[in-house]
Amino acid sequence: MEPAGHIVNCKPPLDEIDLGRLEAIASEVELEAGQLLTERGHAGAGMYLVLEGSVLVEAPERTQVLGPGTCIGERALLSPEGKRSARVRACTTVRALAVARPDFELLGLYDPGLAPRLAAAAAG
Repeated sequence: MEPAGHIVNCKPPLDEIDLGRLEAIASEVELEAGQLLTERGHAGAGMYLVLEGSVLVEAPERTQVLGPGTCIGERALLSPEGKRSARVRACTTVRALAVARPDFELLGLYDPGLAPRLAAAAAG
């Protein structure tokens, strides 16, 4: 894996330390064009950090295409319901870091400030 600096422009923006911690617990995945990453209303099993490629995000508030640096699925990890708020599908081949919910929760125990920082970034 490359150093954390390659996702510095993560949207929501996170600092190098947070990105490095997420990267340390992530697995790199490759998703084919058309593959579903998340389905609205389903339980959130993890989050993705898009490294290469683009995704179509279909949320109630808008539909948009996003690319490298995008965080997908963090809202479900942070919400009490734990449900997906958008349907997300790969537009192209996507290379991403995948963070599983149990790993994210363990990281939260180590760094209790991570969830509030991620929530603030997602709202910002």
